Amino acid sequence: MSAHGAHMTEQTSPDPTRFGGYGGATIDTLIGFPTDPDQLYASVRQRVRDDESKTMAMPASYMFHDVPELHGDRFDSVAVTLAEMDRFGVEVGLVSLGANPEAVATALERHPDRFVASITLDPDEGTGALRRLVDAHERNNLRAVSLFPHGTASRTPIDGARMFPIYAKCVELGLPVFITVGIAGPRVPSDAQKVELLDRVMYEFPELVVVMRHGAEPWVDLAVKLMVKWPNLHYSTSAFAPKHYPTEIVQYANTRGADRIMYGGYFPMGLSLERIFGELPAVGFRDEVWPEFLYGNAARVLRIEGPS
Repeated sequence: MSAHGAHMTEQTSPDPTRFGGYGGATIDTLIGFPTDPDQLYASVRQRVRDDESKTMAMPASYMFHDVPELHGDRFDSVAVTLAEMDRFGVEVGLVSLGANPEAVATALERHPDRFVASITLDPDEGTGALRRLVDAHERNNLRAVSLFPHGTASRTPIDGARMFPIYAKCVELGLPVFITVGIAGPRVPSDAQKVELLDRVMYEFPELVVVMRHGAEPWVDLAVKLMVKWPNLHYSTSAFAPKHYPTEIVQYANTRGADRIMYGGYFPMGLSLERIFGELPAVGFRDEVWPEFLYGNAARVLRIEGPS
């Protein structure tokens, strides 16, 4: 059994019998803080066209039936997220500087051992995006960059020319890129997120570390095939309740991909940690996969030192 997270107390650690004997901590590669949905999803709402989407609490709420009803203006949003992390043994969370910036700044300043920073970039900004990236890296010791192609005005594809300067700068800075792939949740076109587009990116930037986000459906078979092909390509389980993890991903983790699949949640945007950790034990990972899935792979990609 891995020693990852061995210093977590019994009160906050997951039951070791639930995860193949692993009772250590978890790194969440997608977590946030309760905030006003109108603020969080403003840019996405500008791009949807159907009337129903414009009135949804979140632009993809038709897919999520138990979205946590939390609003950061009613309480200390950082404290809420920390309490949930402690409750379910999440030691470190990757948070985005662009979402709920006041809470993120507070969390990074007051709890540097619990939160690490990423930044979401818009390739439409051109060199401005690169300047923001460098500045954020110097100020916040960034651990990752996030891209969601469907969420920008131009819907620049994964292998689009505007993406290439961002990829090159990430290689220079040693930062991994988390990219939303597959059919978009919001009702906007998804062609910019076809998994096949990663093939060219991995070829052009062999040093770039890429983590697929948000499922890759309906091209999960291709996502696995590309991970077999490209050693720096990974997959996170973000935005999926564990009972809906693709069988192809579980099978890949259990065979040759134990070092490529990492846990990602979606709290509070679409899923509660209570639901995620309630369903996780039923996922059919082999015992040796759990420590890497919950901690080891993310620690390596995000350069998080092991627990003291």
